[in-house]
Amino acid sequence: MEYQRNTGLSRRTFIGQTMTVCLSLAVPLLARAAFVKTRPLSVGLITDLHHDVMHDGLSRMQAFIATSRKSNPDALLQLGDFAYPADKNKEIIDLFNQSHPNKFHVIGNHDTDGGYTHKQCVEVWGMPAAYYTSVVNGFRFIFLNGNEKGSPDHKGGYPAYIGPEQTAWLKQQLAAATEPVIIVSHQPLVGYLAVDNATEIQQIITAASHRVVMAINGHTHVDSLQYVKEIPYLTINSASYFWVGQNFMHDSYSPEIHKQYPWISRTCPYKDPLFTMLTIDPKTYTITLKANKSEWVGKSPEELGFNEQQPLRPGEEIVPFIRSYKLSEKRRMQS
Repeated sequence: MEYQRNTGLSRRTFIGQTMTVCLSLAVPLLARAAFVKTRPLSVGLITDLHHDVMHDGLSRMQAFIATSRKSNPDALLQLGDFAYPADKNKEIIDLFNQSHPNKFHVIGNHDTDGGYTHKQCVEVWGMPAAYYTSVVNGFRFIFLNGNEKGSPDHKGGYPAYIGPEQTAWLKQQLAAATEPVIIVSHQPLVGYLAVDNATEIQQIITAASHRVVMAINGHTHVDSLQYVKEIPYLTINSASYFWVGQNFMHDSYSPEIHKQYPWISRTCPYKDPLFTMLTIDPKTYTITLKANKSEWVGKSPEELGFNEQQPLRPGEEIVPFIRSYKLSEKRRMQS
């Protein structure tokens, strides 16, 4: 596995800037030949809302939808850990599904908590399948399911694996694609908390580097950008919080909220919902991710002394915002 981390601006520098700060990248050189029938693309992205954990998940999703409508994107995408496929969550599921004609789901590991299944997510959310592909404005999105069982390297906890059948399907999709490709998953495909067979998946993606523009994921509730063989792997921060766990339990809201939503005490919530807008300009081969900032509610992970997810670091990857990065041609050639 080969990757680099670019932590971009410091937290102090970022906070002093406005929400118009952007992440500016360039499409990998090999993938540019695929930009034949593409049009400008804009996609609203939100991940790890955790509606069943947070008391204000609905209002966070409403803010995402309202902001996205002002930008009039070509599609909306939620990257998992969204809401259980349950009757009690019909309002928020319908809100997302009715927000745009091009709306896409990815299944997260927590979406099947409480005994729910991938099949229920597919049926209740209205997905075509647990993993699937779709074309928007001449760009092919490949949506993966990183929650499959059967990993020979599974060490406990939630499954994080892309099984043989899906892996073969991914190879087929990349081989058949005539469009530039964007890979989307819940779990990272590189680095910390990546799927168990991340190296295998990276090799498959690298073999199709003449098509692949980038990979996007959620899951880790951090802000991170890494590269494998010139291809950007972008982690989108959670819409709601960073998880600190039982050893760092504390109250961020009123006793009434914590009584009704007890899991919040194991989080450091963001005051405002985090989400972003991804745009790709096929004329300049530029990828732009609009920054978004918030602040911690109550104590931050740094103030709690949180240190349990190395190499992720409070104040660096663990932050209450989506920050600005910049990737130059020179930097890419060195990766």
